[in-house]
Order: sequence, then C-alpha cells, then structure tokens
Amino acid sequence: MLTIFLAISPVFAIILMGYGLRRGGIPSIEFWNFNDRLVYRVLMPALFFAKISAADLGGGLSDYAFLLYAGFFAAIFCGWLLGHGIQAPQASSLVQGSARFNTFIGLAIAEAVYGAQGLQLAVLGSALLVPVVNITVVTLMARQLGGGGKLILVGLVKNPLILSICAGALFNLAGLSEVPVLHETARLLGNAALPIMLLCVGANLKLRGLSRSKRTIGYSMVGKFLISPIAVILAALVLSSDPLVVQVALIFAALPTGAASYTLAREMRGDAPLMAAIITMQTLLSFITLPLTLLLGQIALSVN
Repeated sequence: MLTIFLAISPVFAIILMGYGLRRGGIPSIEFWNFNDRLVYRVLMPALFFAKISAADLGGGLSDYAFLLYAGFFAAIFCGWLLGHGIQAPQASSLVQGSARFNTFIGLAIAEAVYGAQGLQLAVLGSALLVPVVNITVVTLMARQLGGGGKLILVGLVKNPLILSICAGALFNLAGLSEVPVLHETARLLGNAALPIMLLCVGANLKLRGLSRSKRTIGYSMVGKFLISPIAVILAALVLSSDPLVVQVALIFAALPTGAASYTLAREMRGDAPLMAAIITMQTLLSFITLPLTLLLGQIALSVN
C-alpha cells in the first residue's frame, strides 16, 4: 500500500496546490475559469484523440468493458435505491455522487502507478465509460427532476470529450496511418492536459458547506467507494481478467465524482450546493480510499 500511496501522492499534491493557489487569489478567478474551459475543450479532447486513434482496439476490450460497466451500473443502482424517500433534487445529487467519476484524476493516477500502459488503458476506459455514463445519468436525472433532459441529451452530442472519442475511434477503425502534424500536435496538447487539469480540480474544491446533508453525502460514498469496487472485483473473479486491466478498472470504480456533476446539477435544477459538497468530500477521502481499493484488488486477485 505504501508503494501505491507514494505513487499517487504527487497527484494529490498538485490538487492541493491548485486549491491553495485559488484560495490565495493566484493569479485570478478568471484564470482558473479559463483553464477549466481550456482543459475541457482543447487539452482533454487532444489527449483522447491522440491515444484512441493509435490504440489497439482488438481483443480484450469486451472483458474490460464488462468490468467497467459492472462497477458503474452497480453504483448507480445503489444511488437510486438509497435515494428513495429523499427529495428529488437531493436524490439526483446522490445518483451523480454514487456513479460519476473524475476522469482527470483517473488518468493521472493510472499513469503514476502503472506508467504509459496504465494511461493507455485509462484513456480506453474513459472512451468506454464517458458516453454511457453521461447518457444514463442525464436520463435518470430527467426522470427524477422532470424536464430539461432532452435538451441536455442533445447537448451531449456536442460534448468535446465525446466528439474526440468518436473521432479517435473512427480514425483508428478506418486504419489510417498517423498524420504527422495532426498527431504530433494532439500529443503535445495531451501532454499538457494532466498537470493543468489536476490544478483545476484543486481550484474547484469548496470546503464550505461540507456539513450540509451529511446523510446524503455518506450514502454517495457507499455507492462510490464500496459497491462499485466490490462489483468490479467480483466481475474480475468471474472473468479471470488480466491483473493490470482489473487494477485500472478499479481506479475508475473508486474515483471521486467529477466537477462536471456540479454543472449538470445546476443546469437541471438539482441540488448544486449539495453536489459541490459531495465532490469535495469524495475528492479529499479518495487520497486514502484509492490506494486501499487497489491494495484490496491485488489481494483478491492473488488469493484467487
């Protein structure tokens, strides 16, 4: 566990640095807002396109997809189940907090712990999960909150991450060779994505309001840090999957909820302040839960 903890420590150190810089007003709120958009619209799409267009999309992806979806659907079912009896805005935040994940942290940790191969697997995992997660979560929230769902679903078609995933997959499946200027530019932009986005994750942490709806915040952690990893480990034991594939799938299963959940809660008239509290608490706790989850995954696989 110490090895894993030390490997991911720089990731969380950069997140805390982003929080400190934002709290210190360095350089300005406008700067951080601009970088959020830069990461979302340029750097992350470039990283996805560069990795997916050159990836091996052949054998092994079906098992990987099964592991990822087992964790996601188990978590979202848990969030939906625990949300019964809670008012719809809070229940919708519980669903997001249970099932959505911070892609940025996942990519950084996969690379930090498992190197270039781990990053490649994490990018493919994002490609498999991002469209399914967004469509499923938006559809369920629309049923909970009423209205706005169709408009948001249409907006997903213009999502830069989804567009870059589709472009990379089509480029790959078409068997096109690398375009020198295009791919080199995408790789350079992608290399800048991880450190900048981690700083932005930290800059968006909000420690105020963490005492809000403690029960709902706690429920979100049941789905996120308990049910989702257990589902992945059980699926891995059934499939006898490659250990590295399982470990990267476990990273996704145990990731804290992403900052995009706050935006979606606000746009669909959910409980945005509660969503911010869930995001912050999960991000802080994941510094402990992520290495513990990876360690338990290793133990379960070795015993099997």
